Amino acid sequence: MECKANKITDKCPCTWLSCSKRGHCCDCIAYHRERDELPACYFSPDAEKTYDRSFVNFAKDKGLIS
Repeated sequence: MECKANKITDKCPCTWLSCSKRGHCCDCIAYHRERDELPACYFSPDAEKTYDRSFVNFAKDKGLIS
């Protein structure tokens, strides 16, 4: 399915400013899903800045594991 959404760069929480998928949610989600990762919008601002998009880092960020 092709994403028809508009680019939303001004609302995107990703701090990787040179990413071509930044602000293109459908492309970003597909990219990270292919790599068994989550996009930046799932993480707190501090965890997002680590660029570790793993499920383990997500669980740590949300306090599910230590």
